[in-house]
Amino acid sequence: MRRSEFLRAVDTEFQARASSLVNDLGLSALRGRTALEALEDGTPPREIWLALCAEMDVPENRRHGVGRQEPRGR
Repeated sequence: MRRSEFLRAVDTEFQARASSLVNDLGLSALRGRTALEALEDGTPPREIWLALCAEMDVPENRRHGVGRQEPRGR
């Protein structure tokens, strides 16, 4: 997962709350760091996404593959 895919996934899943969650929510799986702090520290976006999903009780079926753009038509 790339950073852009992470941000797209957060926007899709959390909509209006996305920015607040990324900037303000301390994630227990990331030693209390916010998603933004973890990104800046070099934590892989996929790890941050899964930590955010766990913290916010996102169902398993909405955690995988999100954030990816649809393939372009051939």
